[in-house]
Amino acid sequence: MRRNHTRPALAFLLIAPLLVGCLERGQPTMVDTSGDDDTYCRANNTVAPGSADYVTCRKDRDVQRQRADAKADRAQRNLGEYMLNNPSRP
Repeated sequence: MRRNHTRPALAFLLIAPLLVGCLERGQPTMVDTSGDDDTYCRANNTVAPGSADYVTCRKDRDVQRQRADAKADRAQRNLGEYMLNNPSRP
């Protein structure tokens, strides 16, 4: 009897790319928004880079972004819980 050892290796090679997506753990990729924040905070040349007002503006933009991310995460979690608790059966 001859054993074929290539079959499990081939199956692993076909399944491995599908399992790599599980390693992400739901963390989104970081997006560089410093250009947008800089443009927003320097609009109309009213705030000079490096000044206290500029730093405050950048911090406010960071807080706004964090709140928006938290709101989107909360909405997604609520939708998932709703779908689990209220399954629709056709």
